[in-house]
Amino acid sequence: MAVALCCLVSSSGMAQTAPSQPTTQTPPDAPSAQQQQPASPTIAQQNEQMQRSAPAVVPFHVEIPHSHNPIRSYTPSDVPELSLTNSPRLEQLIRDGKIYLSLKDAIALALENNLDLAYFRYNLVIADMDLARTRAGGQVRGVNTGVVQGTQGGFNAANTGGGGGAPSSSGGAGAVGAGGLVQSTLGSGTAVNSFDPVLSVKSYVDHTTQQEPNVFQVGVPLLKQNTIDFTSQYSQSFPLGTNIQVGYIGQRYTINSPYFAVNPNLFSNFQATISQPLLAGFGFGTNERYIRIAKKNKTLTNLAFKAQAIATISQVEDIYWDLVSAYQDEQVKERSLTFAQQTLDDDQKQLQLQAIPAMQVLKDQADVATREGDLTVAKATLRLNELLIKNILTKEIDDPQLADMPVVPLDLIGTPDANEGKPIDTLIAEAEKNRPDVSQDQIAMEIAQDGLKAIKNALLPQLNVYGFYAGSGAGGPVNPNCSLGPDQCSTTLPPDFGTTLQNTFNYTAPEYQVGFQLNIVLRNRIAKADQFRAVLEFRQNQLTFEEQKKNIRFDVRNSQYALQQSRASVDSLQKARDLAQKTFDVTKQEQQLGSKSSLDTLNADHDLAVAESALFTAQAAYEKRKVDIDRATGETLDRMGVSIDDAKSGVVTHSTP
Repeated sequence: MAVALCCLVSSSGMAQTAPSQPTTQTPPDAPSAQQQQPASPTIAQQNEQMQRSAPAVVPFHVEIPHSHNPIRSYTPSDVPELSLTNSPRLEQLIRDGKIYLSLKDAIALALENNLDLAYFRYNLVIADMDLARTRAGGQVRGVNTGVVQGTQGGFNAANTGGGGGAPSSSGGAGAVGAGGLVQSTLGSGTAVNSFDPVLSVKSYVDHTTQQEPNVFQVGVPLLKQNTIDFTSQYSQSFPLGTNIQVGYIGQRYTINSPYFAVNPNLFSNFQATISQPLLAGFGFGTNERYIRIAKKNKTLTNLAFKAQAIATISQVEDIYWDLVSAYQDEQVKERSLTFAQQTLDDDQKQLQLQAIPAMQVLKDQADVATREGDLTVAKATLRLNELLIKNILTKEIDDPQLADMPVVPLDLIGTPDANEGKPIDTLIAEAEKNRPDVSQDQIAMEIAQDGLKAIKNALLPQLNVYGFYAGSGAGGPVNPNCSLGPDQCSTTLPPDFGTTLQNTFNYTAPEYQVGFQLNIVLRNRIAKADQFRAVLEFRQNQLTFEEQKKNIRFDVRNSQYALQQSRASVDSLQKARDLAQKTFDVTKQEQQLGSKSSLDTLNADHDLAVAESALFTAQAAYEKRKVDIDRATGETLDRMGVSIDDAKSGVVTHSTP
């Protein structure tokens, strides 16, 4: 089994090699109560013990509005307030005013606190709401599936891919192009009616008094009318295109004219209509297209969340290895300054004995000043990387103590990556299998193909068949003030409203009708243009899909080339560092024998510090290349032992290897 080696610089300037298989190490400044006891737990082991006893973190959860109480459908629902408190895991990593951080802890903190992931979790609920909307017949609004990267530091999220051809919005959604608003034909087709039933009710009481210029016509100079009316209608559409409407009208009408045989006049009417399109608008294919798009968008959102998790974890790893590089470089500069200061002190003593010229001390002082400047720059770089790692791993860093708290990385080198030695064909096959953007592009093509079928249906004429049934009833007592005579002041109508209502439904006075309605748009240019444009856009999506496949292959090859190049750079710089160490050792021995001056030793030490800094920078770049090839092949979550369920809940319950 291949074992990578890491160089650890001791306080004397000598390098030591350590195997990288155990990734968690105790850095030189880690606190230790009793160093003479080798069995004492390490910082990482202490962190794990405290994490087991930590209070539980509340997982992310937004309850979907649902209730059997019909009144709840008409009251607003709310979402819990944001929780901007860092998880207890962060406090458990603090020792003696410092944060001791392993890569495993950094990833766990990111899953629990990173704001980019927290933002994207709401998209999962938005996708559920979009599906609920389309199941009621509404148009799909779409979900933003782009990778979010509002956190500074690390790599550019543009390399992560977010399903370049993945549509996430309904037909009619616009995008601003070079020439203005650009509309898409995605989701176009015949109009889809709401599947939720609609009940409308209207009732009123009316009184009217009207002066009559001709009393002979109505029998009274002032005509008074009282009306009580009740109207209701129930309508509902179904995915097949079927529509039903049921209505009822009830009325009571009184008048003071003696020329009416019945007063009050009672009226009741019931109507039922069912219609079914046979051409345009017919079938589940066209009327449930928004539901299918919303379901696929939900799958796209889950894949996009995986892409977001990969992007965030890769960003955390990149920032972590930048922190390791800055931490090691600061130690190198600190050791180099200590050696230069010690050389200056020794030469000042030699100058007092007049054993060396004063010019030698001046050169030593200049060298110390230079190394002090280098150390200042290294410390500033380290502080910046500490701020970046705390920024990506926390929800807020308003606490001044936390903002200024040093971060000590525990993992100074990563574990070997199996992707480095795999054939390129194997890596490409794994990328096509594991990368979420590959599945996103495939689903995008399925949505586009389904859209072509729906828009073809809109080319057809509108042919609806319908059936209609109505029943009515009339009634009312004889007008006691009727002056038309005995023959005309009589009626066979029922005197009460109950019998009148019964006659409405017992086929006493029915009306029924069946028929069809045909609407043909002559020339049909709008629908034809939309259909042909949809085919053109589908061809564009096919090109985008093929281009995405090419980009993925290129991305994998480029990542492997960069990894191999970084490995070669580490090997060469390792040799250069070893040679610089040997040169320093020989020069120091020759100085003790008198054949070399302290200036020669200072130069050798400077060359050693430069070689060590270059090596640590190359090692960090090599670790970042391993991160990148894992991203390119879609294996980031598996290699880092991250559960996608933990990422969605924001609570780490699965231990990473």
